[in-house]
Amino acid sequence: MNYKIEGAIRRNRTNFIIFAILWIFLAIVFVAPISYSTFQAKLSGQFNLQIFIETFGSSISHPFNTLGNVLNEGAIKDYFSTLLVVTIFYSVFFFIGFVKSAPKNEFSDIEHGSSDWSQRGEQYQILNKNKGIILAENNYLPVDKRGNVNVLVVGRFRVW
Repeated sequence: MNYKIEGAIRRNRTNFIIFAILWIFLAIVFVAPISYSTFQAKLSGQFNLQIFIETFGSSISHPFNTLGNVLNEGAIKDYFSTLLVVTIFYSVFFFIGFVKSAPKNEFSDIEHGSSDWSQRGEQYQILNKNKGIILAENNYLPVDKRGNVNVLVVGRFRVW
């Protein structure tokens, strides 16, 4: 199970940064106008849809002024409650994408023919690290080895 988490983190490093930037963008451009419009619509005691629509129309076009109005007029409680709801939904969708990007098995994204199949240098019981017939990066089949040193090459050789 650990390989799935590590693989998903490795695949999504840049997505974490994009996730954070998009969340900040939503907090300023989307959440602030909604929370400020909700605050203005509830000032009379009950929710007034007409005031909400008018305020939302003007506040969505000036999001930084709206964020200042949220701070100055005491709509912080509405802002943080709306931000919490948006963050929960946003995190659920990001988590679903994160889980779907996890590798299906332990050998996903491992180059075929590489020495990634071995762990902690166990390939060097047979192979050499420094010289011989090149098999993969830092893996050579020693030519002075006793026994069978035949090599089967699977694939194709390309010359451009």
